[in-house]
Amino acid sequence: MKKLRILIAKPGLDGHDRGAKVVARALRDAGFEVIYTGLHQTPEMIVETAIQEDVDAVGLSILSGAHMTLIPEVMRLLKERGAGDILVFGGGIIPKEDMEELYRMGCGRLFGPGTPTQEIVDYLKEKFPDRV
Repeated sequence: MKKLRILIAKPGLDGHDRGAKVVARALRDAGFEVIYTGLHQTPEMIVETAIQEDVDAVGLSILSGAHMTLIPEVMRLLKERGAGDILVFGGGIIPKEDMEELYRMGCGRLFGPGTPTQEIVDYLKEKFPDRV
């Protein structure tokens, strides 16, 4: 069975990626294949990598406050490229009302600071029960 492939991406100008790296390591330790894009990725770069790497999900880490711009843009570009079935989830400092709006747009779960990494692992296992 093909392992679950997850892209962890850090869009925008935010230069803090410790959380993204912690999540990437936790997912790898849980047995997922993880690709980390590094800092300062555009939505176009993230979508291109997601498609090239044939990932099942894209996890976006955003601390800059640009979540209402960047997350919908990644989702729009994935749909435009015929990859709208790739799950987009994320984390960062995102107000509850913005989380609710992003959920309405079709975004997967969003995790706030301090979320145990096991919670993220469990979420992905629930979303892809045939792959773990």
